[in-house]
Amino acid sequence: MRAARLIKMVLLLQARPSMTAAELAAELEVSERTITRDAQALSEAGVPVYADRGRTGGYRLIGGYRTRLTGLGRSEAEALFLSGVPGALREMGLADAASAARLKVSAALMPSLRDASQSASQRFHLDAPGWFQETPAPELLPAVADAVWDDRCVTARYRRQETEVVRELEPYGLVLKAGVWYLCARVPDSGEYRVYRIDRFTAVEAGEERFSRDEEFDLPGFWEERAAQFARAILRAEVVVRLSEAGLRQLPYAMDRVVAREATEAAGEPDATGRVTVTLPVENEDVAYTQLMALGPEVEVLEPTGLRERFAAAAARLAELYGTGREPGS
Repeated sequence: MRAARLIKMVLLLQARPSMTAAELAAELEVSERTITRDAQALSEAGVPVYADRGRTGGYRLIGGYRTRLTGLGRSEAEALFLSGVPGALREMGLADAASAARLKVSAALMPSLRDASQSASQRFHLDAPGWFQETPAPELLPAVADAVWDDRCVTARYRRQETEVVRELEPYGLVLKAGVWYLCARVPDSGEYRVYRIDRFTAVEAGEERFSRDEEFDLPGFWEERAAQFARAILRAEVVVRLSEAGLRQLPYAMDRVVAREATEAAGEPDATGRVTVTLPVENEDVAYTQLMALGPEVEVLEPTGLRERFAAAAARLAELYGTGREPGS
């Protein structure tokens, strides 16, 4: 543990002209007293660490010293390519590997390029989850991620509705979609590729056996295809509505954007009042009610009759609440 910290300290000082004890302590997640002891240990080992005293002082390497400990390990190299998604790295247990990889790359760069990592991180950041959503990382995600990196077969217990099933899986890849983690895996018995929500795993055990990865498997392409199939599969019902011009603009924010766009493109011309009649594929009437209520008076439900009656009842309740002369809260 300490040896790894000392190496990281040397790489930090090699990448920057000077660092204070407080800065090093924050980077290495130790106390400033530990930094003092580590600097002394490096000096005794022949690493020319020099301490500048005073309020503006700090630690630096002298004499153009450069370590040769900059070779990337496999896990560090793989993590480096994910360094633009820090939240995902933390959840998969790869944050330390990515940090070490960035330091090694920075140490190997010319001095004029050593601020490239900082420059990029201040200009691009990926925040995957949607607004107002706080999805905790699945407890078993690090174990699944390890199996994915090592191409190890796993035995997984999976919660499906009211029951649990056990599956032997070949874990091919992980996908983070709107804050939810999914595993794309092949079932050895059938050879089929399937998608599993990782938060529905109740147990995962990786074996010693490694599977032979199909080199033609394309994770982004597979996910795009399955996601489109899923989106279509859940739309089992239809509703017919009349939308105002404002309703048409707001529709993509109330339901799936692709569905909204395709439905409006297939719609006819506006009627005399400027409203457009649109047929929308929906999951069911309950979901449609929730989605379309967000449009308020900008939408009129025409069919099915049951959904129209629910909107009429809701409109009557609203009229009662906001009726002329009614005092707030009365």
